[in-house]
Amino acid sequence: MVHDTAGLVLAAGAGSRYGMPKALIPYPDRLLVQRAVDTLREAGLSQIVVVLGAAAEQVLAAAPGLPTTVINQDWRSGMGSSLRAGLRALGDTPATSAVVLLVDMPGITAEAVRRVTARAGEDSLVMGGYGERRGHPVLLGRAHWAGVGASATGDAGARSYLKSHAVRVVPVDDVADDLDLDVPELNPHA
Repeated sequence: MVHDTAGLVLAAGAGSRYGMPKALIPYPDRLLVQRAVDTLREAGLSQIVVVLGAAAEQVLAAAPGLPTTVINQDWRSGMGSSLRAGLRALGDTPATSAVVLLVDMPGITAEAVRRVTARAGEDSLVMGGYGERRGHPVLLGRAHWAGVGASATGDAGARSYLKSHAVRVVPVDDVADDLDLDVPELNPHA
């Protein structure tokens, strides 16, 4: 059975530690939000949802051509509300799973996404592995969307749900890195 996996980019935060919404950060020649979408497209995903919040109008103006976009009016409450908004947007689609990318992790590659989505299914929970750490990309099978949504609060996203369920970890550290651009000093293109 072929599984229809959608891509979900979470890009709603204000980037308070960085000093600006991370969706608007150039890295190096594209905005981070465009880079995340391009990564999902390069991985072969055609259905992509981008969740915006802080400076949404500015992001839309600076990044024309984004795929389906959802505006999370509750973005100040944290990543959990953006994850819920994105999963709700995918609820009426044929997607059987969703692979989640955070806008501020530009080291996630299309190959890492392909490795994680190769294990896609309606009941799947899959995370990228970086040595002893597990991280993004994260794949959530549709059977878990309601549970993830119910447990996603603040900036934790799906963390508590993933800790309490069996998750397959797929090594991706040879083709990706999980650097989180929290501050400008971490951006080699700043």
